[in-house]
Amino acid sequence: MDILTKIYWLRVALGGIAGLVSAALPVVAQSVTGNSVLAQMSELNTLLNSITIALLIYLVSFYLLKAKYVAKIEKPSKIMSMGIFIYFFTWLVVMVLTLSVIIGPIPAT
Repeated sequence: MDILTKIYWLRVALGGIAGLVSAALPVVAQSVTGNSVLAQMSELNTLLNSITIALLIYLVSFYLLKAKYVAKIEKPSKIMSMGIFIYFFTWLVVMVLTLSVIIGPIPAT
């Protein structure tokens, strides 16, 4: 397996981890503030914090991979772009599915 394939699959795994961390954010905020998870999800700050977590994990992985593989890849810009779409797609899917399980069905009133 070549280096770019390893970077791609690492980004898939990190996207899943970022999705789990982003989904856990409203649960942690619920325990701190006392609001329900559904009330936490209605706030814009929760969405912005989730996006920030995803970007932070991506940038940390970029700098770590750049330090390790910059001499082994012909175009260093490939480290930044390899797997960026699958990372954010995996992050979004894992976050939405995890939040769907955490929140559950909304009771009819």
